[in-house]
Amino acid sequence: MTGMRIASGLPDETEQLVQQTIGAAIEVHRHLGPGYIEPIYGRALCHEFGLRGIAYQAEKPITVPYKDIRIPGQRLDVVVGEKVILELKAVEAISPIHEAQILSYLKSTGIRVGLIINFKVMQLKQGVRRFVL
Repeated sequence: MTGMRIASGLPDETEQLVQQTIGAAIEVHRHLGPGYIEPIYGRALCHEFGLRGIAYQAEKPITVPYKDIRIPGQRLDVVVGEKVILELKAVEAISPIHEAQILSYLKSTGIRVGLIINFKVMQLKQGVRRFVL
């Protein structure tokens, strides 16, 4: 997937980070294949980020804005380089509620780009959905 440029309006640095993230996920899927639960893929992906020198934070806590307060208690699966939110799945199909979830995370954090990565597919490119605010 390297070299593909999607007209997203994102800075080149962020776009490059998205591509590096997808590349790392492809490597994990290439080694593990489909069939494991989400936490296995999450740990493997974070290990792959470490091997590649990509900054990340797993299970990052965030607060959700509501009127004049911020409500704690929500966690993001992975945030890559403080610029890309990852929602990891191992499900038959991505549903509208998964899409609503990542969009809510983007709105709550102010981060502009998120990926849903579903590892329960035969080829990972079928399991990656990109969202940009």
